[in-house]
Amino acid sequence: MFKYDAPPALLKDKIILVTGAGSGIGRTAALTYASYGATVVLLGRTTSKLEAVYDEIESNGWPQAAIYPMNLEGASEQDYANLAATLEQEFGHLDGLLNNAGLLGELKPIAQYDAETWQRVMQVNLNAPFLLTRELLPLLRNADHASVIFTSSTVGHEGRANWGAYSVSKFATEGLMQTLADEEDGISQVRVNSLNPGGTRTAMRATAFPGEAADARPAPEEIMPLYLYLMSTDSINESGKAFHAQR
Repeated sequence: MFKYDAPPALLKDKIILVTGAGSGIGRTAALTYASYGATVVLLGRTTSKLEAVYDEIESNGWPQAAIYPMNLEGASEQDYANLAATLEQEFGHLDGLLNNAGLLGELKPIAQYDAETWQRVMQVNLNAPFLLTRELLPLLRNADHASVIFTSSTVGHEGRANWGAYSVSKFATEGLMQTLADEEDGISQVRVNSLNPGGTRTAMRATAFPGEAADARPAPEEIMPLYLYLMSTDSINESGKAFHAQR
């Protein structure tokens, strides 16, 4: 497990956007960032779930969050541009972007894979992070030192039978991360990395491994040290790298 001791005010005054913030790892990351002083922009498709995270942040007295409902599967380019314009007007810059939202799709051989499901998974796991990051780059460049995190997977580093579009989308995510990191190197203070959370106790994990015991994998809270490290200035010189929360 990645080890990192974060000081209490690690993310004080930072503005961080988290996608898929209503549940699972995204929810835990949003709450964790807020607990360390960040103002978190909660992006997800289910408003009620985002409101529950917002309320928990409020009840703890952490910096007031912002809610931005968006369905990444159906969002248009203009939707992303509108988000960027709203954040520019509200904050003027963005210190961090966690591209966390994802779809599992179907676990079956490529020869049997449904094309519509393939497109849906690629849209959420690859196209949406591309469009979102592209539109938010000017705001990230406005920050003193901004961090972009793309969510990877073990099956995005080594292909595995029956993982279909999910595996392929994560391989592509690694390529997107490396390309953007190389482009930003030397022209901005934006650092770009990927983060593989590893097998974690989430609803997606339960869907992929229905026979696995509920406590067989760590809870999202246990892998947060890496999420904090990559958003902190302690990782200021880290870019273009693939990180693993459970190695």
